[in-house]
Amino acid sequence: MTGADWADAVAAVSGLPASAPVLLACHVNPDGDALGSMLAFGLGLRRLGYRAVQASFPEPFEVTEPFLGLPGLDLLVPPAEAVAEPALFVCFDASSADRLGALAGRLAAPSVVVDHHASNTRFGKINLVDPAAAATTVLVAGLLDRLGVPLDRAIAECLYVGLVTDTGSFRYEATTPAVHELAARLVATGIDVGTLSRRLFDTRPYAAVRLLAEAVGRTVLEPSAARGLGLAWTYATVDDLARYGQRPYALEPLVDSVRAVAEADVAAVFKQVGPDGWAVSLRSRGGTDVSRVAVALGGGGHRLAAGFTGYGSLDRVLDALRTVLDG
Repeated sequence: MTGADWADAVAAVSGLPASAPVLLACHVNPDGDALGSMLAFGLGLRRLGYRAVQASFPEPFEVTEPFLGLPGLDLLVPPAEAVAEPALFVCFDASSADRLGALAGRLAAPSVVVDHHASNTRFGKINLVDPAAAATTVLVAGLLDRLGVPLDRAIAECLYVGLVTDTGSFRYEATTPAVHELAARLVATGIDVGTLSRRLFDTRPYAAVRLLAEAVGRTVLEPSAARGLGLAWTYATVDDLARYGQRPYALEPLVDSVRAVAEADVAAVFKQVGPDGWAVSLRSRGGTDVSRVAVALGGGGHRLAAGFTGYGSLDRVLDALRTVLDG
């Protein structure tokens, strides 16, 4: 990413009249970084005086419980109600156009892609893509600074949610001194870090705890997999979710428990998303580039955190993963 990329992105925004329709989008099933990045930027555009800003993401159009308190949720519209021909289309945390679902059709408009995935396909007309960034929110903060947007508490809360979720509460390798400096700026606005952290990481229904306990209890260790570096994996089905009355987001913490297995470099969680579909989350301790693995299986991500969607039986998807890990 170059200075010219930043300049092009700033020009694309600042050259618009205040009444121009702007559509913001993020990837399907948005996490804290995707949603936080998009809402922070939308609030920033409002601070600049833009009056026709919408934000959306593909179906299922549902904000999951940990993010229901985020500022800027009033910007959201279902994808079917999003402006058809925006003057500017900005998407966040999506590594490829297919992660935007039906909203990808808006890429015909002037478009800016803001992302930090190494597997990003540079599908926008302007691409602010930096795989070294700890989170997409880092890039959004930089763009807002260049646009002259004052950092208020609402914007800071959205940015902090993205930053803390994608850095694993500042535990991952991409957590540089600059990341802590940005966090300090955000906290200085007066955001309630304790309340945010409890809402994001430390609050879940009893039934969700029971569901996670059952899924963790299924964890299998394969020491010889991943070229002898070890694979630990588990799974959860749609029947599991129904039995405990939980929605799919309740399974998000599961991969953190599996990745704690000391004897495995790679952790994998298979989450059933239909009769023959599995959303697979991958994590690495450092010996395996799981983004390479995910891309080979039709997904994407980062060197230490990635994912893909597999089809067929659990055994079939698991065998495909083993083959790539050993390749």
